[in-house]
Amino acid sequence: MITIDGSEGEGGGQMVRNACALSLITGQSFRIENIRAKRPKPGLMRQHVTAIEAACVISGSECAGLAVGASSLEFRPGRVTPGDYHIAVGTAGSTGLVLQTVLMPLLLADGPSRLVLEGGTHNMLAPPFDFIERCFLPVINRMGPRVSARLSRHGFYPRGGGRIEVEIAPAPLAPIDCLSRGAPLGVAAQVLFAALPGEIAQRLLSRVRRDLADWPDDAFALRELPVDQGPGIILMLEARHEQVTEIVSGFGQLGVPAERLAKTAAARMTGYGGSNAFAGPYLADQLVLPFAVADGSFTTVKPSQHMLTAIDEARRFTGRPISLRQQADGTHLFTAG
Repeated sequence: MITIDGSEGEGGGQMVRNACALSLITGQSFRIENIRAKRPKPGLMRQHVTAIEAACVISGSECAGLAVGASSLEFRPGRVTPGDYHIAVGTAGSTGLVLQTVLMPLLLADGPSRLVLEGGTHNMLAPPFDFIERCFLPVINRMGPRVSARLSRHGFYPRGGGRIEVEIAPAPLAPIDCLSRGAPLGVAAQVLFAALPGEIAQRLLSRVRRDLADWPDDAFALRELPVDQGPGIILMLEARHEQVTEIVSGFGQLGVPAERLAKTAAARMTGYGGSNAFAGPYLADQLVLPFAVADGSFTTVKPSQHMLTAIDEARRFTGRPISLRQQADGTHLFTAG
């Protein structure tokens, strides 16, 4: 059994989700202690419990110690069974993070699956649905499987109530090399909001127009959602290239001026634009597991602590050599196998 100290590395919930996915893929049991020890509220939260429960449901796995607030647990993997699964987080917990837990095992199953996930679709500290659909899944589909995702209802934190549907046609993961993003195809800036004054959305868009002054006027848009899908607001900045799409997001928060949120998001997009890397920091986090399993390679910007922790976990479960080396142009090359 693999033993994991949840206080190491980034010390968050990603360690639990990745461990479950890797356990189902490799057949190795694990015990994790000091779960989310570096977070203001340590231990499992509702969305983490749901993600682990989902891993158990699709596989018949056994998990001892699973409860909200738990600081340790043991997970013994079963056999992944494809099928139709309906998973409700029960709060505004991220549907994307639950998907992160079960997607890889289902990609390698012996039949197709359909997932209906209910909860948050646009959450702080989690990739929004748009990122999963347009940034992450296109890379997965280049590796052999076919995965499509549809958003039927938005769910903002703290209300939740969102719904996404995912269709998975599994296939062996083929190694691919994602070293260049290719030529630019276009940019877009969109503010989604619901049950909030339109003036807030206008302030977001006005500030990001100023900071991204070289973007064309028709790249900026507002979209108001039905009141019952809020309250909530998100700014999403999108840069499309031949080989990859990057989305930088900023979520509205009480006490954080719209202008500051827009400035931060614009600076992050400008930083990505100034690099030659294929993947931004959040896409790189998501690619560690599939590329570790498939022995692929990709370039990224300066790696986050999340990414370094994910690499360490992938090494422990797969036993495969994984390297991350800085290149002469400042990008970092991830290589597995």
